[in-house]
Formats: sequence, C-alpha cells, structure tokens
Amino acid sequence: MLQTPTPSSQDLTGGKAPHAVVIGAGFGGLAAAVRLGARGYRVTLLEHLDAPGGRAYVFKQDGFVFDAGPTIVTAPFLFEELWEMCGKRMADHVELREIQPFFRIQFHDGKHFDYTGKTDLMRQEVAKFNPDDVAGYDRFMKYSKEVFDIGFTELGHASFGRFTDMIKVAPDLVRLGGYRSVYGSVSQYFKSEYLRTVFSFHPLLVGGNPFSTTAVYNLIGYLEHEWGVHFAMGGTGKLAEGLVDLIRGQGNEVRFQATVDEITVDQGKVSGVRLASGETIAADVVVSNADSAATYRRLLPARYRKRWTDKRLDRSRYSMSLMVWYFGTDKRYEDVEHHTILLGPRYRALVDEIFQAKDLPDDFSLYLHRPTATDPSLAPEGCDAFYVLSPVPHLDADIDWETAAEPYRAKIEQALSETLLPDLGRHVVSSHMITPPYFQDTLLSEKGAAFGLAPSLLQSAWFRPHNKSEEVDNLFLVGAGTHPGAGLPGVVSSARVLDEVVPDANTFA
Repeated sequence: MLQTPTPSSQDLTGGKAPHAVVIGAGFGGLAAAVRLGARGYRVTLLEHLDAPGGRAYVFKQDGFVFDAGPTIVTAPFLFEELWEMCGKRMADHVELREIQPFFRIQFHDGKHFDYTGKTDLMRQEVAKFNPDDVAGYDRFMKYSKEVFDIGFTELGHASFGRFTDMIKVAPDLVRLGGYRSVYGSVSQYFKSEYLRTVFSFHPLLVGGNPFSTTAVYNLIGYLEHEWGVHFAMGGTGKLAEGLVDLIRGQGNEVRFQATVDEITVDQGKVSGVRLASGETIAADVVVSNADSAATYRRLLPARYRKRWTDKRLDRSRYSMSLMVWYFGTDKRYEDVEHHTILLGPRYRALVDEIFQAKDLPDDFSLYLHRPTATDPSLAPEGCDAFYVLSPVPHLDADIDWETAAEPYRAKIEQALSETLLPDLGRHVVSSHMITPPYFQDTLLSEKGAAFGLAPSLLQSAWFRPHNKSEEVDNLFLVGAGTHPGAGLPGVVSSARVLDEVVPDANTFA
C-alpha cells in the first residue's frame, strides 16, 4: 500500500542536502530515486501519470488487474539491492515467485518447446527437435555465460562516457561475436531451425530484431538460467509500488500527475524543471527517465543540444511498437501456461515485414500472458486474466490505428480461439486495448516505439544517449533509451550507472 506523501519539494529546499529531481516513475526512475536518496540527496520524483510504473502501468477494470507492460522479472538481485540500500529485505514487501516453465514456445504446426532453467530438462527439449543439437546447446550456454560475464557483469553498469571506453571493450566484443546478430550467433550452435528460433527470439521482448540486434543480447540465456524467470505476486505494479514506498520511507517525495514541460538551464548547468502547471522546481541534479528522444526533443530546448539534435533523433533507428489486448474471461483455461510464445509459420519474413517494410502483416506471432496461472487474485473467482501482445511497426508506418485496431484484434481473437483458448469470444467479459499511438501520446515515446532506440550494435553503449548527458552539466538519463537498454534488468542497471557519474552529494556543500 502506498504511503502518505511527504511535504512538497518547496518545503524541503531549505535543507542542506542537494536536491535531485527525477522525471518519470518507470523502473529506471524509481531505481534512480532510491539510489540518489541512499547517497544523501533530497529527491523529488515527478510522474505525469496517476500511478507509478511507466510502461509498467496497471489497468484495473471489471474486477481484473492487468499489468500493462513488463511481466517477466529476471535478475531479482538488482531489485533486492535497492531494498538493501534502505536497510530492508525485498522479500518482506514484495513476493517474487519463479515460473516453470519460463515460457512455452508453441509452433504453428503444433510442436512446442518448454523453456526452463533446468539443464537436464532443456537437453531433453532440445533432443525432441534434433538430438545432434544437444551438444550445441551445452556450447551455447557456455558462450552465453562468457557474454554475460563481459556484457552484464563488467559493462552493464559502466558509463561509456568517452569513446575510449568503447575502444577498450572492442576486443572482447569482437571475440564474443558482438558484430553478429543474435540469430546469426545462435545459428552457429544449432542446426534445427526450430531451435534457432527458440534461442533467438529474446530480443523481441526488448524491442529488438533478432536478425540485427547485437549478439551481446545472448547473455539473456545465462541470466535466466542462473536466476530464473519470476512473477511479482499481485502483478508487476506491486514491485513499482514497493519502490515508491522505499522512496517515501527515505523522506523523499513522489508526485503523480505532475507533467514536466521543460528542463531549465543556467550557464550550461541544469537549474531545475518547469511543470505544465507553470510551477518551477529548483534542482542541483536532474535525472530523466523519460524516453531519451523525448528528453532531448521535448524537454531540453534545442539551443542547448549539440549532439542529440532533432536531425540526429530523426535518423536514429527505433524499436517496433506493440498492439496489446488485455482481456478477462469468465472461465479458466487451466492448460495454458503463465507465459506462452505462439509462433506463426514465418519468422524472418515476418520480422522483416514489421521492422523493414513497416507493414501490418496478415499473420502474426504472439506473446500470451496468463498471470492467473500463478496468481488467481488478479481476476474474479473462476475467471482468468490475459494479455496478448503482437509486435507491430512503429508510427513511421502508414497505418491508421483508429480503423485498423479492432479488425486486427478480432483476427488475434480468432487465432487464439482456434488454438489455445477454445470458444474465446463467448467467454470474454472484460476488454481493453493499446496500440502504437498510446506509446506516443501517453508514454511520450518517439514514433510510438515500445522500447525506445533499437538495440543494434551501432546504437549500443557509447553510441546511445549517455547516462551523463553530453549536452548540459548535471543532467542524467536512465531508462530504456540510454545504456544499457530496455527490459527490467536494463533499466534498473541504468540507474546503477548513476553511482559512477552523478557527483557525491557533499560536492554541492
């Protein structure tokens, strides 16, 4: 339960500690606020929505609870660290429950692969498709660990503030095949096309094209194997609420429905923010968890931008968007797993149509989330809560979503009814849908891209907008659009980078 807010930031500014304003209560902003508070800053967190989470907003209707975005918690130690910084145990406040299998990957021909963290079971699943690939699986997992040790452990919270930082890691990236795509790298270990799909689809969960996303993202396999795939009981929103409680427990402030219109600057340094209401809030440090393109295009006036100009933002490559249908049923589908990936007959051709041609395909691959498989409290008794996600082009595509959304949703409903959810149409009792304009208009994401900048090699590390802004002093960025990238581990790790680049609080004394 969210605690009562502390007094307004204006009442707090008379203290001796320096003041940090954090823009956005997504997980990157929440983690940043906790870390800054633990380092002695007074913190004001400003969120333009009416609740925390950002992309992890929560929709509630008809007795159902729907997590809007992230549903998969990996690297739980990153969250546990935030509670430990406040002298608390996360387990006393938020329950994470491991999911088994992590995913069921359902192919169009009826075959399926149960993806778990148990080596023996994974070998058995691999052998179902090609016994000769079992040895390749073992080699792939060894490789995934090597990538994890470099890409996550060493580089995941490095700042990459100088190009020489990139030069230093280049030999490791070359040795680990970082210049290859995820799919290209996976294909070195597996001969079965089914298995190449199984072990290369992960970039789609963070907005990347498996055929162009750098192979560094193969670290996800080891990360999941070692720490599991978890679900926050009560929904991912409970994790966001728990972090709000931590921030307020530090004596700091979280304000909702507080829209920032401008980051103010004085003599090359941030001086605070101006809200849409006209209110100004002074700050020694500003951390933006807004979409990185929105931070520069919407919040920081063009006269202060030398690198991240409108022209550069226009030519950057962005992730795909999403159509997500949230629905509740008046019956339970007990044979459906918590996480299911439903793959259509095409893989590369479908991905190319979304990312390259920017068309709305006639067929689709889907991610189906059934949280009530683990937590029945998210729906009325005897009911199920679902969301189904379909990757779609971002708003550069010539698609009128006002007219396209409902027919597309109906096609997805029909596909689910013919496969996993028989007679679905007769049992839907609650329905809500979001499309690319939601990501642009509500979440302020450039082009309605669901995950910000695409995670290609030339948009990774130093090439992304830096955590320490290159434009003005004492402005910092966290979230999916900066280093290391999208996904819960990525955005929470971006807040860890602040420990390296944000000055100690006593430097402002």
